Amino acid sequence: MIWLSEKIEFPPYELATDDGLLALGGDLSAERLVYAYQHGIFPWFNEGEPIVWYSPWERMVLFPEEVKISKSMKQVLRKGGFTITENKAFDEVIFNCRHINRFDQLGTWITDEMEDAYINLHDKGYAKSIEVWMDDKLVAGLYGVDLGNGVFCGESMFSKVSNMSKVAFIHLAKKGGYKLIDCQVYNDHLASLGAREIPREEFLRWLKE
Repeated sequence: MIWLSEKIEFPPYELATDDGLLALGGDLSAERLVYAYQHGIFPWFNEGEPIVWYSPWERMVLFPEEVKISKSMKQVLRKGGFTITENKAFDEVIFNCRHINRFDQLGTWITDEMEDAYINLHDKGYAKSIEVWMDDKLVAGLYGVDLGNGVFCGESMFSKVSNMSKVAFIHLAKKGGYKLIDCQVYNDHLASLGAREIPREEFLRWLKE
């Protein structure tokens, strides 16, 4: 396994393992994170572990025009009763993404170091949040990295009220103005919303266009 040096660079993505693991170590500086996302690489690790960097062979993405809105979600959107904002409460969104109970996962991968790193990215204009409010209370949201090239790299989402994270995601797809939303790896929830896997080479081409 390749350990990163202080220099901001990564090994060729062809050296990634079958599950996409590419390198270990380095840091979560804004410069390294932006460089990584620009090259289709993202960090994913647990507290107490070294930083682990991934470049999956298959990339889960959503083309915004392909977002699926079920009949029940159309009813939710028509009913309203919520307010959507952008970049109003980034710190709160990432805090909730980290601490929300997830019945399908063991713990969280958002460590102290990760939380601080993405707040720093947000402060520098590279990370974005979408918030959903009900009665002036934050009930759902998502955050990710905005590369400024039409690609939004989603990181995590949370919901305290049923369907509200879907509201945030659909808003991102419909109103975000992106050509592609990076969802990183496959899961059934994202697939139900229209996301699908594409080869890494195709994803990298979208990053460069």
